[in-house]
Amino acid sequence: MADTTDVRPDALDRVAWPVATPRLSLRRARPDDADALFAYRSLPAVDRWLSRRFVSVEEWRVHHGEPDRLATTLVVEHDGEVVGDLYLAVRDGWAQQDVVDRPRPDEAEIGWAFSPSHQGRGYATEAVRALLQVCFEDLGLRRVVANAFADNEPSWRLMERVGMRREGVGVRDSLHRDLGWVDGVTYALLADEPRDGA
Repeated sequence: MADTTDVRPDALDRVAWPVATPRLSLRRARPDDADALFAYRSLPAVDRWLSRRFVSVEEWRVHHGEPDRLATTLVVEHDGEVVGDLYLAVRDGWAQQDVVDRPRPDEAEIGWAFSPSHQGRGYATEAVRALLQVCFEDLGLRRVVANAFADNEPSWRLMERVGMRREGVGVRDSLHRDLGWVDGVTYALLADEPRDGA
């Protein structure tokens, strides 16, 4: 008999997908989304800031189809066309081991990638605002964090637009494939803090 003591229910199953915004639809990723995501994720302007580079669509399809990947990926559509994707990983916040009466999981890490052909229209801001709403209102989380290379100004500017606060700058703490060791930034937002556009 398999041991299921460490298996947690999928937190994102508690959300009524798709989530609609005035212009966009956010939904759980499916294996057949791989090619649409690879079309922009493989572009140098996007790939430059992603945590992993995929050299072929076949390699990406295998990665995208992995259960852990699908469990944390949301697809953003505008009029039925994929314009970007979001990362949402729900987890326990850090705590001392003997603190047993707090709710778990209570924190999420978020991230995003958007097609350059759809940038400049506010889609990323609209999608991330909706993602924060999912985190705080639908999932009842306490805290959301996001990380970026400090040189990826569009990403951390988006964090600031949606009301996240800069919590830290890591000095040469992030290894970039082309730039070497560079600074990283961490942003966060608590459920009881004001959000821009909320």
